Amino acid sequence: MQNERKADTRIHLKKTAFLVTIFCLAGYTKISAQESVEKNFSPHHQIGISINHVHVFEGRDDEGNREVLSLPAWGIDYTFQFHEKWAVGLHTDFVIEKFKVEKVYANDEDKETVERSYPVAPALMGIYKPNEHWSFLLGFGGEFAKEDNFFLTRAGIEYGYQLPKKWEIFGTFSYDLKWNAYDSWGIGLGIAKNFGGK
Repeated sequence: MQNERKADTRIHLKKTAFLVTIFCLAGYTKISAQESVEKNFSPHHQIGISINHVHVFEGRDDEGNREVLSLPAWGIDYTFQFHEKWAVGLHTDFVIEKFKVEKVYANDEDKETVERSYPVAPALMGIYKPNEHWSFLLGFGGEFAKEDNFFLTRAGIEYGYQLPKKWEIFGTFSYDLKWNAYDSWGIGLGIAKNFGGK
């Protein structure tokens, strides 16, 4: 029992160290190319949709055995970029499947396998953009399903490529830490439209 608790603590510390490392490296990112014509920044809005895969390492099959789950999901993102390097947004993930997962971060008496029915996970995100393509995200929100709701912390990285007429395609990686429950990470591809300035 004590060994399991130590193992859970080590796993949680490794995940936290990984996220801190990513955000520290983000501060050292250099812009690799300069445009010959300077663009004037103006605040703008962006609406995006992405198709994602959410991965859960503590999934459970019908017999209660551990299995890694890869779940289909959609992402709908609203972002307001108010500064050349800063933005805020509401980013929401919709998992389109039912699944079972063990609450690995619960204390011993609350550790149980729970079912999740089509959870929806909105998060209010702070976004740092060191250049035109890369975005580093950190925020808080919740995961809501009919069985139970969990508070979450989300960290992510996005890479976007500008298309004509204010369109953008992007790739995304995110990591959700559901407090007193479980973790998941997701990857996805999406398309977005900018409105207003830019």
